[in-house]
Formats: sequence, C-alpha cells, structure tokens
Amino acid sequence: MIISLVVAASENNAIGLDNALLWKLPNDMKFFKNLTWAMPIIMGRKTFESMGSKPLPGRFNIVISRNPDALPSMENVWPANSLEQALALAQSSDCREAFVIGGGDIYKQCTAMADRIYMTRVHASYPDADTFFPLIDEALFRIENAVEMPADEKHAQSYRFETWQRVDNATP
Repeated sequence: MIISLVVAASENNAIGLDNALLWKLPNDMKFFKNLTWAMPIIMGRKTFESMGSKPLPGRFNIVISRNPDALPSMENVWPANSLEQALALAQSSDCREAFVIGGGDIYKQCTAMADRIYMTRVHASYPDADTFFPLIDEALFRIENAVEMPADEKHAQSYRFETWQRVDNATP
C-alpha cells in the first residue's frame, strides 16, 4: 500500500492556527476530495475535531487518539490508538493508497515512511501559525510534478500543486 501525505502549506511550512486552516482555496479542496475519494484517510484527533468531529463522506476516516474510546461512535470513523494501528486499518481496507491528512504531529511521525507527498504550496508566509509541516528532505523526495495556480476572485493567494515522490532506495 502506498502511504501518501496530503497537505497545504505556506512558504514557511505553516498549516494551521488555533486548529483551523489559514486560507480558503476552493480548487485545493476539490483536488483533495478527488484525490482521496473512496480511500482511507488518516488523521489525528485534533484534525478530526477541526472538521466538526464529522467524517468526510466517501472515505474511510481513521482517527488516531491516545484515547480512541472517547471518539464518537459513527459510521465511517475507525478509531486507532497509534499510527501503526491506523496504517493496519488502512491496509485492511484493501485500497492501493492511504492518505495522511494531518495534523502536524501525525505528519512528523509519518514522513519517514511516506512514499509520496501531495503538497499545495501556498505562496504566502504565516509567522504566527502554531502548526507546521516538517521540512521535506530533498535527499529522500523529489518533485515529480508542479502546476502553478494564480490568485483570482476565489483564491486570495497564488499556490502550486506539487507531487513529491520518494527517491528509489532512499531511506531516512
């Protein structure tokens, strides 16, 4: 199973403030939905709570929590008490790819085992952010694809869709 990270991060790798996103990028949300549809998504409890403690429709929502019994019992939410258990649950879905969608601590834990990173690089900087994506080690990953998107009436910031692939035989 391919392990992929999906993230939108600013130029200074900021991804959030007060458990909320820092921008509104409708095209990024469409990209995210199309990429992850019908696949397992893995997230931390805080990320799940930032989405209103509701599962994203059309996906297997795997939520990592130190206290998984405290998570609400609902359809399409699979609690896990560790990243390892979350990955095992994703593997049991028989899907070809699992997507890690945050937050910062989960990204840090998973970067060493990731095969791919789908990054929306927001062309802005947020020094007051409280959550950050780890730096991408360019000895381990290389950009396979990048598409620039200009700011427009629906997108206050310009951004770039990037696909990073682990370099063959690269280990952290």
